[in-house]
Amino acid sequence: QVQLLESGGGSVQAVGSLRLSCLVSGSTFSRSSMGCFRQAPVKAREWVTSIASDGSTTYADSVKGRFTISRNNAENTLYLQMNSLKSEDSAMYYCVATSWWSRLSRFNVRSENSYNYWGQGTQVTVSS
Repeated sequence: QVQLLESGGGSVQAVGSLRLSCLVSGSTFSRSSMGCFRQAPVKAREWVTSIASDGSTTYADSVKGRFTISRNNAENTLYLQMNSLKSEDSAMYYCVATSWWSRLSRFNVRSENSYNYWGQGTQVTVSS
């Protein structure tokens, strides 16, 4: 059974940084595309970023230049480095994985339906 376990959330002041980690067990992590979604209170869940098995990445415009997604296949771990945080980045952040697609060009990275595994979420709160 595939499990995604997030960690690293917390509270930080604006312009600060946080690094989220997502440990994946029970799957062929190196061949899976991974990503991150977030959801703020009373807002729809939104896609943040994705990374393919080959390390290629794509980002939502709202986080481009501030967030960096990376992966360590040897450790089955996904990382999301978040810099220059803003109050509008406050949300529950979810790690996601898809066993169906290894390349970002093959699927709609922004669709929740593209990912068949989800973590439990970790809260990020940015105070201004």
